[in-house]
Amino acid sequence: MSILINKDTRLIVQGITGRDGSFHAGQMKEYGTQVVAGVTPGKKGQEIHGIPVFDSVKEATRATKANASVIYVPPAFAADAILEAYAAKLKFVTCITEGLPIADMIRVRQLVKNNKKTRLLGPNCPGLITPGESKVGIMPGSICLPGRVGVVSRSGTLTYELVNALTQKGIGQSTCVGIGGDPIIGTRFVDVLKLFEEDSETDMICMVGEIGGSDEEIAAEFIKKKVSKPVFSFIAGASAPKGKRMGHAGAIISGGKGTAESKITALKEAGVKMSDTPFGIADLVAEALAAKV
Repeated sequence: MSILINKDTRLIVQGITGRDGSFHAGQMKEYGTQVVAGVTPGKKGQEIHGIPVFDSVKEATRATKANASVIYVPPAFAADAILEAYAAKLKFVTCITEGLPIADMIRVRQLVKNNKKTRLLGPNCPGLITPGESKVGIMPGSICLPGRVGVVSRSGTLTYELVNALTQKGIGQSTCVGIGGDPIIGTRFVDVLKLFEEDSETDMICMVGEIGGSDEEIAAEFIKKKVSKPVFSFIAGASAPKGKRMGHAGAIISGGKGTAESKITALKEAGVKMSDTPFGIADLVAEALAAKV
C-alpha cells in the first residue's frame, strides 16, 4: 500500500512540450509511471516520448481516464494550470513550478480546499514517489527502495539525502513526499502525517522541516494527539541569521517565530526522536528497527 499515488495512477503532464515538462515526462514514464497524456494549448496531435498531447486537461482526461496531473509551466500560468486541473475534476494535482505569486496561491488554495475533491501538492515542490510503483515530479527514482517507512519533507534536496541514506541502510520507503517550501501550499505536514498514520503498510515516519512558518509546530501538536507510529525528524536552518530568507520563500524567521529551536522543542515534546542531520535520521530508524526485531 502507499499514499497519494500507486501503480494505478494515470498521469497528465501539463506543460509537456516545454524543456522541463518534456524531460521529466520521459523520466517518469521510464520509471514505470502511467503517463497517459500531455497538455499544451495549441500542440494537440503531437507526441512526446510516445505520449499524446492535447489542448486541454478536460480533453485529455476524457480521452485517457486520467486521475492525476503534474504541472511544469511558467509561474505566470501555473495558477491557471492548477485551476484547469481542478475544473477537470482530477483527484490529485502536483505543481512543481516555483515562483507563483502569493496572491494567486491564496485564491487557488481556498478554491481547492473548499472543493475537497481535488488534493493539491505544492507548488515549488519536488513531487513524490511510491518506490517501485509510480513517481510524479522530479525525485530521482534510482535512490528509492520499496519498504515501510514514510518520508515527508519541505526540502527537495534534503528529501533526496534522507531517502538515499535510508536506502543505503537497506531501509525501504512506502511513499516519499515533498510538500514544498512556499508560504502557501496545498498539502501540509499534518495532511501527510494523517495519511501515513492511516496507511497499514507504513510503520514509521520520517519528517524533514526547516525554519520559517509554523507547520512543524502544528505537526508536533498533531503527532502528540493523533499519531501512534514512531516519528523521526530533522529541522534545517538552525544556524540561519534571523530576518534573512534562506532557500525557500517560506524559510524566514520573523517576530521570533519559526525558529529551529522552537520547532525542535515542540517536536521533542510530542515524542519525536530528533537528529542533527538528515543522515542521522536513517541511523535512528535503523536503531528502532533493530530494537523492534
